[in-house]
Amino acid sequence: MSHAWLEQRERGSIFGMRLIVGAAFLVGRTMARLMLHPVCLYFLLFSVKSRHASRKFLSRALGRRPHFSDLYRHYFAFATVALDRFFLLKDRYELFEVQIQGQDVLQRALDRGQGCLLLGAHLGSFEILRAAGTSHQLEVAMVMYEDNAKMVNTVANAMNPALPDRIIGLGRLDSMFKVYDRLQRNAWVGILGDRVLQGGEQLAAPFLGESALFPTSPYRIALMLKRPILFMTGLYLGGNRYELHFEKIFDAEAVPRAAREAAIGQALHRYAGRLEHFCRKAPYNWFNFYDFWDAGSPAVTARADRTESAEDRPGF
Repeated sequence: MSHAWLEQRERGSIFGMRLIVGAAFLVGRTMARLMLHPVCLYFLLFSVKSRHASRKFLSRALGRRPHFSDLYRHYFAFATVALDRFFLLKDRYELFEVQIQGQDVLQRALDRGQGCLLLGAHLGSFEILRAAGTSHQLEVAMVMYEDNAKMVNTVANAMNPALPDRIIGLGRLDSMFKVYDRLQRNAWVGILGDRVLQGGEQLAAPFLGESALFPTSPYRIALMLKRPILFMTGLYLGGNRYELHFEKIFDAEAVPRAAREAAIGQALHRYAGRLEHFCRKAPYNWFNFYDFWDAGSPAVTARADRTESAEDRPGF
């Protein structure tokens, strides 16, 4: 996996984002989505590398050469999910219709009363879990890399002051200690398993017709603390509809010490397989706007002072 995502910098300004979000709450979600169309068209026309990455991914997921309309749907889905995040942060759950697949899997994990890892990806919305979490008394601390989305996070934190308490920032000395602490206290932790920081261990697995690299750290954490891993994705289906999926992909308690490395490889391959399945099911939900299969690019250091040549991802 390329570390190119660390180089992607935000476009726009905090003032501009606050203006857009404020206007969205003023006019409502339906009208706000109409406002996204010119923004999507602008980024589709002028974010060249992101457009190339979108085309490459969609050609794999769709099994054909994507049309301009496919690229536009991809950008618009990203913009809509990004907008919906702010409504969810304000607890506007009534705006959304959410179906849950694998509710029995989720309930069994909750009934055990232990901490659990929710392993997701930059596919659809992780924030939509909030809509289901209220009815299941489910609080999840999200592990994420915050430095390349500082403006979005600043606006989000201002809207929901409790949000920083539910975020574990990656790239810090105490990041993994916080994850361990949460799990040992039987809390739930969400991790996106499709990106890795510089220096993180990775393994290759087949993904959409070519080998890709995925981080091994979620499985090592689960093994260390004997916690299960549930695959989770919140797919955006259009309009106000989302579909949450839960599947158990790793049972750390059942793995003997001598079989740990083999178990990690098997779980990682299982994750990549389920990720591929849902990418084909809902291809416009893929929000990694860089070349995901480019493992030959040199790793970059996660710095706040990005170079001017760094490719911009779509920003909404």
